[in-house]
Amino acid sequence: MMPSSTRKGALKDPELAELFFKDDPEDVFCDLHEIGHGSFGAVYFARNSYSNEVVAIKKMSYNGKQTTEKWQDIIKEVKFLGQLRHPNTIEYKGCYLKDNTAWLVMEYCLGSASDLLEVHKKPLQEVEIAAITHGALLGLAYLHSHNMIHRDIKAGNILLTELGQVKLADFGSAAIASPANSFVGTPYWMAPEVILAMDEGQYEGKVDIWSLGITCIELAERKPPLFNMNAMSALYHIAQNDSPTLQSNEWSDHFRSFVDYCLLKIPQDRPSSGELLRHDFVRRERSPRILLDLIQRTKDAVRELDNLQYRKMKKILYQEKHNGPMGESQEEEEDSEAASGKMNSLGSNHSIPSTSVSTGSQSSSVNSMQEVLDDGCSEMTMMHPQDYGPDSPHHKKDHQYNWDDGIHRDHRPELRPSSQAQNYKNQGRFATIKSASLVRKHMD
Repeated sequence: MMPSSTRKGALKDPELAELFFKDDPEDVFCDLHEIGHGSFGAVYFARNSYSNEVVAIKKMSYNGKQTTEKWQDIIKEVKFLGQLRHPNTIEYKGCYLKDNTAWLVMEYCLGSASDLLEVHKKPLQEVEIAAITHGALLGLAYLHSHNMIHRDIKAGNILLTELGQVKLADFGSAAIASPANSFVGTPYWMAPEVILAMDEGQYEGKVDIWSLGITCIELAERKPPLFNMNAMSALYHIAQNDSPTLQSNEWSDHFRSFVDYCLLKIPQDRPSSGELLRHDFVRRERSPRILLDLIQRTKDAVRELDNLQYRKMKKILYQEKHNGPMGESQEEEEDSEAASGKMNSLGSNHSIPSTSVSTGSQSSSVNSMQEVLDDGCSEMTMMHPQDYGPDSPHHKKDHQYNWDDGIHRDHRPELRPSSQAQNYKNQGRFATIKSASLVRKHMD
């Protein structure tokens, strides 16, 4: 049931009313600083006026076109977030309603694993990838033990806190029950069985394991496999061809083995999250400071960025010792300093623009139907609403792919490099698909 207004007490359904705080969020939160935005609205750094706690707030509007669908998406995400209780999933703190806008409040994270690639302009070290992967696996094991499926695992949705904790985020695409059958995910990270799912087809949490394997390659090579293809071609390739592998020989056998296990084509052969937690790649001894040191190096690197990149990545510096953003005068002073002597210290041509803001939730489900055309595949059309061979056991020569209409783009902050733009001119290639309608002839 849609609220007739968002005034206090406007929700008639008591079960729905229990999902939201009745306070005015503008009285509760202050010092809002936008750290990301998309078609759903924006994500903010904020401070609780009463407790002084730093939080992230995702504002989601549910007025305008397709109001009912937007409201239903908000209810779904609020209910899902409210069930999560694990150190490796983003902590949900509650939701408020004001002026036809939901304020989803979550713990504040410094940034995503994708942001790390964006700042450093090079792959992560293997021990860093192992630490991030271990945290993500713990979160996935928790979700899967409760028959939940994330369905959009990628570096942009794996966040780090100030204390070096790894958090899964962005549950706008998640399935609350397993098995599921919707065509949901982000193309380059999508498991073959999701691409091949029909109404009678089903998949389980193993799809997250495939996506985690692709994410490992992303962290090791700065982009997922097939990234230079348009999304339609990538989907076809994933469904019909052999699994990708790590390209460089510099990685350890443990790492290569872990990725290969994650990317076993047949879901029944693919290990579970619990089984992967026993793999040597994540079990090997490493310093407990690995991620803390990575965060510190990232902060130092952000301070050295040129002015434009600094403004995009300064969110990583917001939660310093004083637990808040710098004063505007200090920001302007640092911006000026960055502009006057540090313009090209790290470059600005990262292969994958960040898919995440600090809550990792900017790709939350939106049901607008804006058309996105892929420059590299003019006949492929993606529509806007979220949650991607003969050798394949799923392959049928006469298989008809009958997908529902709509693709939801992965809305992210504008972190656009100054070169290599041809690799991702179309933001549609980062589309997080909620219910897709990709013309059948492309897959027949």
